[in-house]
Amino acid sequence: MKHHALQLYDYHVWANQRIVERLKELPEEICHKEIQSVFSSISEVLTHIYLVDTLWLSVMSGDSFDETMVKLERTKEETKGKTTGEMQTMFLDLSKQYKEFLDRREDLDQPVTYEHPRFGKLEASLSELVQHVVNHGTYHRGNITAMLRQLGHAGVSTDFVFYLYEMRHDTPR
Repeated sequence: MKHHALQLYDYHVWANQRIVERLKELPEEICHKEIQSVFSSISEVLTHIYLVDTLWLSVMSGDSFDETMVKLERTKEETKGKTTGEMQTMFLDLSKQYKEFLDRREDLDQPVTYEHPRFGKLEASLSELVQHVVNHGTYHRGNITAMLRQLGHAGVSTDFVFYLYEMRHDTPR
C-alpha cells in the first residue's frame, strides 16, 4: 500500500495543477495585477509556493542551511518574470524531482535531524516534512482563491476530498 505521505504529495501536485490550469484560463495580466492582499499578486503567491517547495526538497535531501539558501536565491532568479505556463512547467519538473527523491527512500517515517541557525535542531520524519509542504501549499492555494474572487473571478476547488473522488471514482473535474 502506498505511504500516506506519497498520497498527500500526489494531492499537492494535483491541487497545484488545478490552480494553474484555472489561472491559464484567465488573461495573464490577472496573475500579475497588483491587489491589496497577503501577497501583492497571484503570481507572487504561485512563486512563493514554488520557492518553499524547492527549499524543503533541498532540506530533505540533506543539504546544509547555506547550500539551501544558495539554491533558494538561484531559484528566485529563475522564477522572475515567468508566465503561468512557464511556472506550470517548473512545478511539474519539481514534482518529478520530489517523486524521484521520495521513491528512493525506504522509510519515510524514520526520524532525521535537521538544523536551522535560528530555530535550532528539529527531529522530524520525511513524512512529517511532506505534510508540512502539502499544508503550506493548501494554505496559499486558498490565498489564490480569495485573490481571484477579489478580482471578480471564480476559483477552483482543490479540497483533498475532491482529489480522492477523482482518483477513486474518475469523477470529472
